[in-house]
Amino acid sequence: MNLNRRLFLTASSTAMVVGAVGVAVGGIKFMSTANAGTTITPIKKTDAEWKEILTSEQYRVLRKEGTERAGTSPLNKEKREGTFHCAGCDLPLFASSTKYESGTGWPSFYQALDGAVGTKSDYWLGYKRTEYHCARCGGHQGHIFNDGPAPTGLRYCNNGVALTFKPKDA
Repeated sequence: MNLNRRLFLTASSTAMVVGAVGVAVGGIKFMSTANAGTTITPIKKTDAEWKEILTSEQYRVLRKEGTERAGTSPLNKEKREGTFHCAGCDLPLFASSTKYESGTGWPSFYQALDGAVGTKSDYWLGYKRTEYHCARCGGHQGHIFNDGPAPTGLRYCNNGVALTFKPKDA
């Protein structure tokens, strides 16, 4: 099979649409274990509405499951106390205390906030990976790997463009 970049990107975009439709039709809700009974209400926007509020790079990553180039995010160097939020809908995803330097070139965390992300399997590289998305807007954040530090042993490898940072003292 001759798999070229255009076919790969087209298939990736199609998979994103199918996944998003599945989430919308299936009515998946992410429950927060920290606040039992709290439901994160999904945000639904049209493609045109997302394009209006996101930069072209944010749109490519959050809505089309793209990946930013390693080492390009200013958030790699962010060391202040605070919270990392979804750039699409402002849902808090990670506490700064769970961020660490993974050496990968992307912001990395060992634990997401309770109920903040949903996962699905991704086979686009020919093997199974765990992809994660914002629980509220479905925006693609990155992938989870089993090579992180204690206490979880996980690495949430996040696209920096998919995040915003809010310092604690702001």
